[in-house]
Amino acid sequence: MDRLVIASSNEGKLREFRRLLSPLGIDTIAQADLGIADADEPHATFVENALAKARHASAHAKLPALADDSGVCVSALGGEPGVHSARYAGEPKSDARNNAKLVAALAGAAERRAHYACVLVLVRHAQDPEPLIAEGRWHGRIVDTPRGSGGFGYDPHFEDAATGMTGAELPLGRKNALSHRGKAMRALIAKLRDPQWQ
Repeated sequence: MDRLVIASSNEGKLREFRRLLSPLGIDTIAQADLGIADADEPHATFVENALAKARHASAHAKLPALADDSGVCVSALGGEPGVHSARYAGEPKSDARNNAKLVAALAGAAERRAHYACVLVLVRHAQDPEPLIAEGRWHGRIVDTPRGSGGFGYDPHFEDAATGMTGAELPLGRKNALSHRGKAMRALIAKLRDPQWQ
């Protein structure tokens, strides 16, 4: 596999995917560059949404496709925002409004544990009966006051359990080592290198 379409229009995700896939020599193209619109994400689980996005992009591009579905799951909120993370505060999507809603929902709560979850799905073609699936989690807690200028999404309010730094404070290399997407991508790459999957 030397070329694939990335089923995302999120610039932050596209940058991360390209950086993580470049050592494999895989040429990546964003679905928007091919005129492919975002797929619907009506499902209740990350894996179902990621699979729907990958199949949608592959069908339109006639190429292998990689999709992810990810979000932040907060213990005190029963796992919310979860699959609704990108649109937690409604349309149009807004990191600032999503973060404000999350902080408000946790007002006065002592329980702040949270984790980012990422599910990656790679299909060789739109009807692939054996999609490649990899998962990653990143554990931490939600803080009221944003810190840092890097990252995207909930990163300024997500404090990593191991370092005490927010996702927006962590240097990029360190973030990739810790993050849900980095872990999922390394698991996916290991599977891609497995001759049995070829």
